[in-house]
Amino acid sequence: MKTSILQKPASFYDIFVRKGGPQMGNTHYCPGCGHGILHKLIAEAISDFGIQDRTVLVSPVGCSVFAYYYFDVGNIQAAHGRAPAVATGYKRANPNAIMISYQGDGDLAAIGANEILQAANRGEHMTVFFVNNAIYGMTGGQMAPTTLIGQKSTTSPYGRSAQNEGYPLHMSEIIATLEAPVYVERVMLTDAKNIARTRKAVRKALNIQIEKKGFSFVEVLSACPTGWKMSAVNAKKWIGDVLSKQFEPGVKKDESENRNPLITMRTQPHFEEYHRLLDIKSLTDMIRNVPVPDLRKTLDEIKIAGFGGQGVLSMGYALANIAMGHQYQVSWLPSYGPEMRGGTANCSVKISDERIGSPIIDNPNILIAMNKPSLKRFENEVMPGGMILYDSGLIDTPPARDDIRIIPVNATDEADKLGSTRAANMIMLGAYVQLRGYLSEAYISKALPLIIKNKVFHELNDRAFKRGMEMVQT
Repeated sequence: MKTSILQKPASFYDIFVRKGGPQMGNTHYCPGCGHGILHKLIAEAISDFGIQDRTVLVSPVGCSVFAYYYFDVGNIQAAHGRAPAVATGYKRANPNAIMISYQGDGDLAAIGANEILQAANRGEHMTVFFVNNAIYGMTGGQMAPTTLIGQKSTTSPYGRSAQNEGYPLHMSEIIATLEAPVYVERVMLTDAKNIARTRKAVRKALNIQIEKKGFSFVEVLSACPTGWKMSAVNAKKWIGDVLSKQFEPGVKKDESENRNPLITMRTQPHFEEYHRLLDIKSLTDMIRNVPVPDLRKTLDEIKIAGFGGQGVLSMGYALANIAMGHQYQVSWLPSYGPEMRGGTANCSVKISDERIGSPIIDNPNILIAMNKPSLKRFENEVMPGGMILYDSGLIDTPPARDDIRIIPVNATDEADKLGSTRAANMIMLGAYVQLRGYLSEAYISKALPLIIKNKVFHELNDRAFKRGMEMVQT
């Protein structure tokens, strides 16, 4: 007699080492919780479809935040409600990925309501599993957007009322009204029959993405015995007797047979196309005879910081565009306080001849500090062997480190001599370009007026840029 051995799907870890603790073979979910069942159905589908190596599961705040304990696929944790936005970014960069957004009702229907609506309205190629247990299960049983009228929670101890808290949100019905979504269905985890229906919906939703047809949304009515203060048996019964009467299961929209596959390709535009997109297409002809240095493998991670009004962001923007014109990969990420002028400001610029995975810079190899608070804030973050350029006209105490190269540039005073202290940022840009040596001075002189379009500063910017180069020549 042949004995069958039940095993976890290949896309589910055999032992939950990431979870830790004495019972690494069990999930952390409460007894009777539906997450474990849904996890299994998703994992089985991933394995059966052969998509484990290209699946990425995004889980935000909620009981499912630790999904990476269990799924042996790519995992990303997102901020509360932002899973659809994170999934959108990943999918746009990697069209061949299978994106799963796994969210609860306290996440998707509350702070994440706009995120899911916009992703659905754009028809993003992702699969969303929405676990609706009508309560905030993870954080203490508070009222959720899906909590029923009369249902008690820690924040609605007398029961939810339409007059005070409004009506429960029906997310499947809302999303089904949008044009872009391909498939929307609500199912429930109660008995074997309904679990089989959920299994079918999970597989259909994933298959729609595999076939490149677009956005699918599966709402799963699931038990939360702890939050509902019920036994596991009574909680499942309550889903069928009460919850499903408010949130009726069934297909809300299905256009899977009518949609054609949409092939999305991540393209890399030629640098001349960048010029057209940035409305500086006239630069293309101007630089044909300008010598541009041969590309070489390099990567600068630059933090530019100062106070609002010094042109810190403009300098970073100009530098990123200049490097892009030289056919480098670039990113530019601005950051500034609410005060803007007079407040703090900084930006991060990456320059590489390879694809850039993230615009965030934790440890720059270059710091350009335009004022003393900025130097104090970022000095210790510069990588050993890196470089700090600082405005010695405003910073009277030089950096104290001895494991980096330190370059004082009296940018503010020199800019004042040229006619305006507002040109100090261009002096610092010139100093950077001269010191690094891989960007063409001739190209920059012609590009700057097209990148920074205020004609009042064109001549001043050019003189300031060239002065900055002169100040650091050795």
